[in-house]
Amino acid sequence: MENWNVLLSIVIGLVLRIGLPIAVTALVIIFLRRLDNRWKAEARENLLVPVAAYSKPCWEVKNCSQEQMKACPAAKHTASPCWQFFRTEQGILKETCLGCDVFRQAPLPVGD
Repeated sequence: MENWNVLLSIVIGLVLRIGLPIAVTALVIIFLRRLDNRWKAEARENLLVPVAAYSKPCWEVKNCSQEQMKACPAAKHTASPCWQFFRTEQGILKETCLGCDVFRQAPLPVGD
């Protein structure tokens, strides 16, 4: 009977020493992933700012030709600023957009 008590105390000790930290770590990982997904969804919702907030679309400022406008994805979607269509999946803008006067002179989006 004493052997069973010793074995039981070893098993309980291992569970507390190894199993409990693993379970807590797994719960923290699940929480952080859900939080990250929620933040990503909020960022996607707030990513597009109406073009009405800007004085002129970029193709007017840059005097783009009709051929350039036909090839430009931003000219086809006039409801959003042009640089929104040149973002990567990670949300990073191209270098050409960062130096563009249209982007640099745009007003900052106002938070809710």
